Amino acid sequence: MAENRVMTLRLEPEVRKRLDGLAKAQRRSRSFIAAEAIRQYIAVNEWQIEEIRKGMAEADRGEFASDEQVRHTMNKWSGGKRTRRAG
Repeated sequence: MAENRVMTLRLEPEVRKRLDGLAKAQRRSRSFIAAEAIRQYIAVNEWQIEEIRKGMAEADRGEFASDEQVRHTMNKWSGGKRTRRAG
């Protein structure tokens, strides 16, 4: 199993206070809460960057939605209300 390493960081007093509150409410250490927050932040950002890369690759290949596909999706998510056309 990988060894955990110590990391030091500076927090604004308000952030430290909120972190303390979460740690107390969850009966966890500040370190546990901070590490979990960092894990989640990394996971979300890695996912987002990967999705952007995929989208850019699709665009480079010319894989775009047709006007009809866009209209269908807009109608689906707008509850069938007419959407205004730009331009």
